[in-house]
Amino acid sequence: LVRRTLTGHLLLAAYLFLPAGSLKYWPGWGYLAVGLLSEFRSTIYFYKHDRQVLERRLLKKETISEQKLIHTLWKVLAALFLMLASADYRFGWSRGLLGPVPWWLTVLALLLVLGGYTWVFEVLKANRFAASVVQVEASQTVIDTGPYRFVRHPLYSGSLCIWLCSPLALGSFVVIPVSFLILPILAFRLLNEEKVLRRDLPGYVEY
Repeated sequence: LVRRTLTGHLLLAAYLFLPAGSLKYWPGWGYLAVGLLSEFRSTIYFYKHDRQVLERRLLKKETISEQKLIHTLWKVLAALFLMLASADYRFGWSRGLLGPVPWWLTVLALLLVLGGYTWVFEVLKANRFAASVVQVEASQTVIDTGPYRFVRHPLYSGSLCIWLCSPLALGSFVVIPVSFLILPILAFRLLNEEKVLRRDLPGYVEY
């Protein structure tokens, strides 16, 4: 878990600061700090209270072919998105086209990203079966408490909030259209996951 966390955030730092060409890219530091602190909070909480949640979040290999493709597309888009945002800081595309992103808007977007991570944390507290891969376990039950009172897939709602707020959190206007490319990928994942849940999770259709 520690290795994966450190490796993931070192990779994130590379995506943010190498294309930026500078360590003075303060939105990048803010974005990195929000993600790292949120993950530490979640890790410490579940390490103390429910380690199986961490085990499920560490799963990486999808067993469904469609989900394997979605996972690959998601990773490629994330890398492209982050590198374009940091390159924008270096080459000034947003400044040249629309003017710089106001600092207060970047701070507000970072707070919304933090809110998205907090929402995801509450989802994991409500549903200990929320794995990082699409699967249904033998002992799994339908969850209708916490965030699941309001939306069937609150984990993706939180992820979507994080994703769509990230361009401004990284100080870029021009990558906003790129962030919306996640929508068809997310829809494809959801539709496929719905089929699995309806077929394999007792009570899901009624829910």
